[in-house]
Amino acid sequence: QVQLVESGGGLVQPGGSLRLSCAASGSLLSITVMGWWRQTPGKQRELVAGISGGGSTNYADSVKGRFTISRDSAKNTVSLQMNSLKPEDTAVYYCYTHKPGRDYWGQGTQVTVSS
Repeated sequence: QVQLVESGGGLVQPGGSLRLSCAASGSLLSITVMGWWRQTPGKQRELVAGISGGGSTNYADSVKGRFTISRDSAKNTVSLQMNSLKPEDTAVYYCYTHKPGRDYWGQGTQVTVSS
């Protein structure tokens, strides 16, 4: 089993910044990609950013140039630095990781971008 605990969500004004963090614990052998997804009511969960064990990253087009994902394999953490936030970034953000045969999700953290 893998447990993922997110922190760092909250309310921020448009143009502001937030940093999300996720700590992984449990049976971490063989975990591969780590990442962040988000979901708003009535919509499917969408990938925001992912990072492989080797450090390769990928981003949703909507966040490229504004968000940066990073990973500390020694501490088993993954972070998402979000800059120039927009109201459309408002969502519940979920930390994610994968082991062969199974996906793992955190409980989610709310990010609200509003003036």
